[in-house]
Amino acid sequence: MKKVFELFLSFFKIGAFTLGGGYAMLTLVEKAVVDRKKWIPNDEFWDMIAVVQSLPGVFAVNTALYVGHRVAGTKGAFAAMLGAIIPSITIMLLLATVFREFRDYPVVESVFKGIRPCVVALILAPSLRMIKSAKVNWKTAIIPIATVFLIWWCKISPAYVILAAIAGSVIYAFYINRSAKKKEAKP
Repeated sequence: MKKVFELFLSFFKIGAFTLGGGYAMLTLVEKAVVDRKKWIPNDEFWDMIAVVQSLPGVFAVNTALYVGHRVAGTKGAFAAMLGAIIPSITIMLLLATVFREFRDYPVVESVFKGIRPCVVALILAPSLRMIKSAKVNWKTAIIPIATVFLIWWCKISPAYVILAAIAGSVIYAFYINRSAKKKEAKP
C-alpha cells in the first residue's frame, strides 16, 4: 500500500507542476521514476515512452498507468492515474471560472506569453534525450527528418507514418536482415 501512495504522490506532484502537457512532464517523470525511486530502468523508460505515445488517449495518463501498473499492479495504475489528472482537473476548473474575467488584462497576457517559450523548452529537452537514447546517428537521422517532413510539410497523418514505419521494420527484419545473415553464414 505504501508504493500505491508513493505513486499517487509522485504523479500528483508531477501533474501539479507541469505546464505544457505530457511531453513537458517527461523530465519530471524520468527524474522521479528512474533517478529517485528507481522503479524503472532508464532503457525501459524510453521504451515505455515509445509505447505510451503510440497508444490512443492522453500521454500523461498513459504514462501514469504504465508506471503505476509496472510498480504496483492495478491499484498502482489507478493511483498514478488519479495523481496525474487531479491537479490538471483542479487547475482547469479554477482557470475556467476565473480566466474569462481576467484574460484581457495585460499582465495575464504577458504571463502566458512568457510561459510559451518555457513550454517549448520543456518539450524540447526530453525530445533531445529521447534522440540520444534511441541512438539516432547520421545514418539513421533520415528517418526522423523524413517523418517531420511528411507530417509537417506534406500534411500526412502521423497514423500513416507509423503504419509505414511498422511495415518498413517488418520488411527489414524478415527480408533484408535475413538475407544479410545468409550471406554471412556462407563460407
